[in-house]
Amino acid sequence: MSTFVKILLGSFFTVAVIIPLGIMLANINGPDITAVFALPRFTESLINSISAAGTATLISVILAWLFALCVVRSNMRFRAQFTVIVTIPMLIPSISHGMGLVLLLGANGIITRTFGLSHNIYGFPGVVIGSVLYSFPVAFLMISDILKYEDGSPYEAASVLGIPKINQFFSISFPYLRKPLISVIFAVFTLIFTDYGVPLMIGGMFITLPVLMFQEVIGLLNFNRGSVIGSFLLIPAIIAFIFDLLNRERANMLFVVKAKSIADSTLRDIIATFYVIANCTLMILPVIVFAVLTFINSYPIDMSLSFRNIGRTMNMGTGAFLINSLVISFFVAIIGTFISWFTAYFTARTPGKSSRALHLISITSLAIPGMVLGISYVLFFSRSFFYGGIAILVLVNIVHFFASPYLMAYNSLGKMNRHLEDVGKTLGISRFRIIRDVLIPQTRVTILEMLSYFFVNSMITISAVSFLSTVRNRPVSLLITTFEAQLFLEGAAFISILILCCNLIVKFTLSRVSKLLQT
Repeated sequence: MSTFVKILLGSFFTVAVIIPLGIMLANINGPDITAVFALPRFTESLINSISAAGTATLISVILAWLFALCVVRSNMRFRAQFTVIVTIPMLIPSISHGMGLVLLLGANGIITRTFGLSHNIYGFPGVVIGSVLYSFPVAFLMISDILKYEDGSPYEAASVLGIPKINQFFSISFPYLRKPLISVIFAVFTLIFTDYGVPLMIGGMFITLPVLMFQEVIGLLNFNRGSVIGSFLLIPAIIAFIFDLLNRERANMLFVVKAKSIADSTLRDIIATFYVIANCTLMILPVIVFAVLTFINSYPIDMSLSFRNIGRTMNMGTGAFLINSLVISFFVAIIGTFISWFTAYFTARTPGKSSRALHLISITSLAIPGMVLGISYVLFFSRSFFYGGIAILVLVNIVHFFASPYLMAYNSLGKMNRHLEDVGKTLGISRFRIIRDVLIPQTRVTILEMLSYFFVNSMITISAVSFLSTVRNRPVSLLITTFEAQLFLEGAAFISILILCCNLIVKFTLSRVSKLLQT
């Protein structure tokens, strides 16, 4: 039975991942490569992407590392609340961060008009700042997770021996943090490098590689050139994927012996509190601007408050697009969680070469940017019966976001007693009953986290779905670009708030259910 299920899952990944990606790469030919390299904008966009992503990654990781230190290594109050606030930007599309900067620091931005600033935010500065806003919460969560599980015993021994703090950092902290931090840097760089939402909104003439690919495919319908550009977007993602894969195996051998103790220091806690408040304010500013702009008649001409923009936005079909997004996200969450949990079950609890192969293919989506996945689906599924419907958007989102929920389940199931199935077989208890009565109840909190991850990311994504959506199945997140192009910024702000509210409701509901299950 397990062999049959593994073959079934392997067939699914072959059809949903390997074949579409192979067809995209096979679609690349010599003339198209020459044509792409001949484009004056290609070299420029590649340099722009590397420079902007590198700069934003450096700033984001440093700020997030300091923020994580303040939260994890201090005794300041309201740490849980600050963590929630700083992760709110993860619940809106990346393009909303770019739009938030336009509203704050653009030519007619609120801060620009208030203080009479003349500095131009468009281009490199805007892309870097927007990318930092977009990637900061992700970097913070990854770094804080690293710091939480650092063993405190070596520090206690070093303190007893009188070793100075600076020596402790270079002898204990740096060796421990080096490899995980490299993984964080790779992950953040890939996230920024493959994003087109921020540069599309605030880049202006500063064209990045994802924006060039978007223009070639959506604007010019040149899928061959899009495939060539997409192959370049794969390079940093594949490097990050390989490094993370190698590093993950070594990291699994480490385990926490004792939590690191936190000494009392009023001055440190005050400084940490001010730093955290400042960062939370910067992170939440775009959301505040969206909330205010939604109720302004016509910014910056008519600043009076009304509900006119909400009514106008809903009359433009927002309700139908919101239903599309909710339906897509619901099915992605349910089906994606089901497939990823059972895939994790067979890879974590049935050892063998087939399990290792299935595990490797299950985490390949970590190395495939959404735009690349989208164009590969266009080339492979364009003549299929479900192309242009809701089903293909559900499938592409499941594949796009599969790896992280899968790893959640894989880690949870791998920690349980590996002999449960053997004992059950001896006692005449079927594998199905072990799954139903033991494993699912024991991993129910993880399952809720998986549901939340699939749903939230399906609501905010604009990458893979931008190539596959039509008027009938378009998600509401893509309306932000439509309204921005029509200079209807109030409507775009309302869409961002709408998505945020839906995600907050779902996350709050699932978190309450999770707490009830833990009591």
